[in-house]
Amino acid sequence: MTMQPILEKQKSAIIRDGIPSLEKRIEWLDRSIDLLCTNGDALCNAMSADFGHRSLDQSRYTDISGSIDAFKHARKHLKTWLKPEKRSPLFPLGLFGAKASVHYQPKGVVGIISPWNFPVSLTFAPLVGVLAAGNRAIIKPSELTPQTSQLLAELIGKYYAQEEVAVVTGGVETGAEFSGLAFDHLVFTGATSVARHVMRAAAENLVPLTLELGGKSPVVVGESADLEKTALRIMAGKMLNAGQICLAPDYVFLPKGKTGEFTAAVHNAVAAMFPDGLLENDDYTSVINQRHFERLESYLEDARSKGAEVVDINPSGEDFAQQAHHKTMPRIVTNTSDEMAVMQDEIFGPILPIKEYSDIKETVAYIAARARPLALYYFGMDNAERDFVLSNTTSGGVTVNDVFFHVAQEDLPFGGVGASGMGAYHGADGFKEFSHKKAVYSQANADLLAVLRPPYDEKFRKFISGRLKI
Repeated sequence: MTMQPILEKQKSAIIRDGIPSLEKRIEWLDRSIDLLCTNGDALCNAMSADFGHRSLDQSRYTDISGSIDAFKHARKHLKTWLKPEKRSPLFPLGLFGAKASVHYQPKGVVGIISPWNFPVSLTFAPLVGVLAAGNRAIIKPSELTPQTSQLLAELIGKYYAQEEVAVVTGGVETGAEFSGLAFDHLVFTGATSVARHVMRAAAENLVPLTLELGGKSPVVVGESADLEKTALRIMAGKMLNAGQICLAPDYVFLPKGKTGEFTAAVHNAVAAMFPDGLLENDDYTSVINQRHFERLESYLEDARSKGAEVVDINPSGEDFAQQAHHKTMPRIVTNTSDEMAVMQDEIFGPILPIKEYSDIKETVAYIAARARPLALYYFGMDNAERDFVLSNTTSGGVTVNDVFFHVAQEDLPFGGVGASGMGAYHGADGFKEFSHKKAVYSQANADLLAVLRPPYDEKFRKFISGRLKI
């Protein structure tokens, strides 16, 4: 699909219509709410078809209702977000009538490249802020979820004019062309390796970027943690979407000697959440395709070959070789070393490596020496230990005594740092991310600055000398 004409149509519409009113922006938000409410089941079925099997209940929770909540939050607060933000003018100008403020202005046309793992929510999550900020949007969904992408194109084409929001579908070549368009902002969610290509392409037009890239998000389990409760919460996150989540807990630090107890707790947690097994369980999602299934298996083979022990978590004793789709049981990997691929790559599946520690400082040093992750999780009741871990590590976000929940808060920014991304959205932070922050200064009526104009005299020199003092 040729994309340049769509971009030009949207940019022309911006010039023609000017900055959209509060009412127009709310109308745009309401259309997405209607789209999701009316077509949620169809979108869930399309996602399941693309995955081979994807839990419909999970999809309603993560992709449909979560997206609707985000649009409703923006609709509720948009009037407040749109107000100019007052700032303080340089003293003493404010005393004589000078004013300073920041005005939030639409950037223009925003491109959104969304991924396959949450193809609906990670399309609409940035779109909330894009529309609230008064922009137009062009969306490139993933080619790995073709039925969902096609349905999104049809539905968005029904609910929005092409000059408002448009969808273009296609594979790698389409994505490369899309990344090189002269957008006013570009959002990419996906792998760090691909993000480097996106960033290079965007640089040709100096397009500002929001990148959400994931990484190896660590879990630090303190001595004071309840291991049964901790294992249940970690595995609820690790098995959601079969671990195919940018925020998934990627590896766990346990106090020395706790691996056996924790592994038993993981077994209990999986049995409690999936009492009827995993293979035919509608609540458990498949790995997206054969390539990713084989990638996960290769991690396990590599780990075994380098001395790791792989523990199958299979409470119902099912035969995963006999199945129609790409479901895989969760595994715990112990005796890990940094040479293993499972400790180097983002796993994106239900595999959980374990590292033991003797001193919490070891965990902090290990995390700080590596690429900054999208999330970090701490479990324990020791506030001093918690504060030490959080203060001495850098990550996109943190959840304490659970996983993921920081991203579910619309009033908290969501984004990465360093290798896990740049920029942040959700709520007011999304509105600001996709707005141009225009500084506006109104001069005081009194001509207090005459001393700063030539010809420079002793009064000017005295003024400058006074400002040079410590």
